[in-house]
Amino acid sequence: MAMPPTNLADSDLIAHFKVKELKEQAFTQLVKKYQERLYWHIRRMVVVHDDAHDILQNVFIKVWRHMEGFRADSNLYTWLYRIATNETLTWIESNKKNNHQALGDSESGFSSELKAEKGYDARQIEWRLQQAIQTLPDKQRIVFNLRYYDEMPYEEMSTVLDTSVGALKASYHHAAKKVENILINGL
Repeated sequence: MAMPPTNLADSDLIAHFKVKELKEQAFTQLVKKYQERLYWHIRRMVVVHDDAHDILQNVFIKVWRHMEGFRADSNLYTWLYRIATNETLTWIESNKKNNHQALGDSESGFSSELKAEKGYDARQIEWRLQQAIQTLPDKQRIVFNLRYYDEMPYEEMSTVLDTSVGALKASYHHAAKKVENILINGL
């Protein structure tokens, strides 16, 4: 059987994935299509490249295992973000337990990891923004990143995070105010 054409629509990727002869090629295309967006979504939550890369691999392993059962109740993109978000949250919680951090103490760990990143310069606004974002509680940080960087609509965020639109709007508002305050007044 011939290789599926590149740049398939999500519905075609899903259909090709369910055909035994096209499964691997369809999955490869899915990875190519979404890996960068998912990587940066994860990276903004965990900061360190190697951690983000490891989590992304776990995401695609889960996608491979569960893609045939994907019911298309939501967009493929939304489903992938939900898996990536859940894998990242699981990793964060596991990392806290392994490092014996208190539940609210991950912010200082992420801030330290951010400062250790190559090219870190606290005077540059993008580093200051990242540092401010890392002070947010995990859930607020995710909501802020999804809205600010990914420009995800609240309705899609609601599906990804299984939270009401109103709660997400409130969470984003509080997160944005905290980030703004830190950028204006410092840490």
